[in-house]
Amino acid sequence: MIWHLIAAVFAGLGAAGVGLLLRTLSAKRLPRWIVPVFAGLGILGYQINHEYSWFEHKRSQLPATAQVVETEEERMFWRPWTYALPLTVGFSVVDQSSTRYQEVDGESLVEFILYRFEREYVDRLDHQPHLMNCATREMVPLTGEDRSPNLQALHEVDASSPLYEAVCTNG
Repeated sequence: MIWHLIAAVFAGLGAAGVGLLLRTLSAKRLPRWIVPVFAGLGILGYQINHEYSWFEHKRSQLPATAQVVETEEERMFWRPWTYALPLTVGFSVVDQSSTRYQEVDGESLVEFILYRFEREYVDRLDHQPHLMNCATREMVPLTGEDRSPNLQALHEVDASSPLYEAVCTNG
């Protein structure tokens, strides 16, 4: 976090330098307030760039066997540019190397871990093992050390969802 603060300060200083250079080249015909305006725009530009590059940066750190199955985008009124281009604030990943396929009573079952990344003040990572029946498209989270199914959270997954395709069609 400290490195982003330092980078924002330097982006502001660099942009302020550009504003000062423009004011000097115009023989001081540009108003004095152009320098702090450029500094603020530099800091804001850095912050916007950092926020929009978060998803690609995190995705580049994933192993080659990881597949993004869901992204969450938000629009925020205090960031009006997100209405034109929504900001990715979270995504879910299935790592193909941790999936286990098995046949039980003629049904194809897949046990996998669903990782959830969320962009917050400090990035958050949650993971939860799941079991999916590929024939009925039912998915249930597994809880505890013994990985017992939580039947209250049983739900059906759409056949066209990226999660279903990543888990059931790759086996």
